[in-house]
Amino acid sequence: MRKLWLTGICLMAVSAGIISCQDSTGSNIKAPANAQSDTANFTTIRWIDSLKDFGTAAMGDKVKIVYQFENTGDKPLFITQVRPTCGCTVADYTKTAVMPGKEGTVTAAFDTNHGGPGSVRKSIVVSSNTTNNTHFVLAFTGKVTPSK
Repeated sequence: MRKLWLTGICLMAVSAGIISCQDSTGSNIKAPANAQSDTANFTTIRWIDSLKDFGTAAMGDKVKIVYQFENTGDKPLFITQVRPTCGCTVADYTKTAVMPGKEGTVTAAFDTNHGGPGSVRKSIVVSSNTTNNTHFVLAFTGKVTPSK
C-alpha cells in the first residue's frame, strides 16, 4: 500500500513539473481577458515585415501571407485580436504568449475570387498588449490576373 501511495505522489510531482515547464516558456499561456487594458504588463513589439507583396496570382487562387513579429520587451506579448478589413481575407495568429526575445506570426489567407482582376491592396488590424502600438495595420499588395 505504501509503495502505491509513493508511486502516486511521484506521478503527481512529475506531472506538475512538466506542466510548469510548459508554462514557463509561454507555450500554453493564453491572453488574459484584461491584456488590452493592463498597461502595467504591456511590452514592445517589432514587426519584421508589415507590408508584403504576393506578386501575381490567378483568379481562384488562395494566397497565403505570413507576417512575423518579435517581442522586444520584458513581459509576455499577447495578440488579442486580428481583424481583416474585408471578407476576402481570413487571418490567424499566435494565440499563446510570445515571451521576451521570441517571435510569433500573423497569417492571412486571401481569396482571389473576391473582387476582380487587377491590383490588390488589403489590410489587417492587429491588437496587442504593446506600448509602441496597441493597434497596428499590416498590409499586402499584389496583382490578380484573369483565370485561364
